[in-house]
Amino acid sequence: MKPFFGFVKKEFIHIFRDVRTLVVLFGLPIAQILIFGFVIRNEIQDVRIAILDKSKDPVTFEITNRILASGFFKLDRYLESDDEADKVFRAGKIREVIVFDHDFADRLEKEKKADIQLLADASDPNSARLIVSYTQAIVSTYINEINSQSPQQVKIESRTRMMYNADLRSAFMFVPGTMALVLMLVSAMMTSISITREKETGTMEALLVSPLRPLQIIAGKVTPYIILSFINAVVIILMGHFIFQLPVRGSLVLLFGETILFITLALSLGIMISTVSSTQVVAMFLSAFALMLPTMLLSGFIFPIENMPHVLQWLCRIMPPTYFIVIIKNIMLKGTGLAEVWKETLILIGMLAFFLSISAARFKTRLQ
Repeated sequence: MKPFFGFVKKEFIHIFRDVRTLVVLFGLPIAQILIFGFVIRNEIQDVRIAILDKSKDPVTFEITNRILASGFFKLDRYLESDDEADKVFRAGKIREVIVFDHDFADRLEKEKKADIQLLADASDPNSARLIVSYTQAIVSTYINEINSQSPQQVKIESRTRMMYNADLRSAFMFVPGTMALVLMLVSAMMTSISITREKETGTMEALLVSPLRPLQIIAGKVTPYIILSFINAVVIILMGHFIFQLPVRGSLVLLFGETILFITLALSLGIMISTVSSTQVVAMFLSAFALMLPTMLLSGFIFPIENMPHVLQWLCRIMPPTYFIVIIKNIMLKGTGLAEVWKETLILIGMLAFFLSISAARFKTRLQ
């Protein structure tokens, strides 16, 4: 048994000397527990809302204060007219607009009944349901307190309108997110594997002695994947439209332009991964681990970003799919133009320039 225990000891020493193995054994489970524990939440937090108060009486002020004091909502602005509601939704920051009708307190006193309208951005139907139910619960609590202190019972009826997704179809959320996930994985993974395969099999040296320059080699490798990924995107959009009735209310030219921008960004990430990968297996692992989980969990694809701790929200801000999903939803569901998504577009362009510069520098260094 002594040789056996000596062999086991040798294996332990070998494992503890390999930093990458330790990261996989201990770092990966810890990271997954922390990310899943903080990301997957059923409650809402810091939801930005706007209020259109047509009455401006003590009752509406009290209800507004109750909503804001709950800790679930943040007041972004007060609106002056109904026409402003669609504009703030299209801007992308507001998730709910609360509308108090005229003479709210007077109607509640005289008619024992008043109306409140809740407008929610249902491009994310799960969040819209939660936001509306939280608002209704706060209003109900307020009414119950009034009724418990008075023999005359009053009632506030809430009229709900789900903007951009009246039927609350989950496909309206999953199709844009799936599109970002597929394009990120296919573009980055296939590019990294393709370039790594050339290095692994030794054919990269043969390419380098050809008349082609290194940048031309990279461009030649990624051009087919740009075309094929774009075809993938078109197929996803067509399936979403004809199978799941996902509308395309905005410009197709802008939609396709943003898609090509994101594909190119994903390809630049694939090139960067290939520069740190020695084998195709390593390239595939890095692409899946570094891109798939963050795209699913930290991009707003499934879980709202505002529900996460601030540290994870900062991580979300450096994830390219975060901005692409916002752009796609705005164009397809809200019919917005470049004037509403220019910030996200500039961020993607900046990320593209950053990753391309790093990838080009590392690629040349590895080839020298």
